[in-house]
Amino acid sequence: MSELTLVALRLGFVLALWIFVIAVVLILRNDLFGTTVVTRSSRDRRREQRPASGPIGGAAAEAGTDPGSLRTDPEVTTTAMVVTAGPLRGTSLTLGSTPVLIGRAPECTLVLDDDYASNRHARVLQRDGEWWVEDLGSTNGTLLSGRPIEGAVPFRPGAQVRIGRTEIELRRGPR
Repeated sequence: MSELTLVALRLGFVLALWIFVIAVVLILRNDLFGTTVVTRSSRDRRREQRPASGPIGGAAAEAGTDPGSLRTDPEVTTTAMVVTAGPLRGTSLTLGSTPVLIGRAPECTLVLDDDYASNRHARVLQRDGEWWVEDLGSTNGTLLSGRPIEGAVPFRPGAQVRIGRTEIELRRGPR
């Protein structure tokens, strides 16, 4: 081989080595500093400042009408998810028309501090006037009343969903 070829190979090898080192540093930086951490207290304050979401609060706020004027049945019930066991015991979420995402990721509606929960573990949604709980392909699975679930299954009031160490119950009550 000529000397020019050897110099070109050496320079190419050094260049490839530096590209590899830079890629490793960027990946490490993203792993260490890439996730925005949201504290629960700041999320709770933002949630309290927002107008009520859901089928009545959201539509009424946009239309500029009084939410109370849209209610026709005085015995309308609300549905809530209540954490009955685990680190967040006592936490309650009023369910509206939007699905509730449960997991460890900061963008989840209910953020769990649990090593047995996946980042996007499960979702609770309303379909045809009925509540459903759906396992989103979690590693450790989701239990509904002690039975493992796959996909979406009906979530009836009084039923318990277990995700890791956390138990969540669906409850209905008067508004």
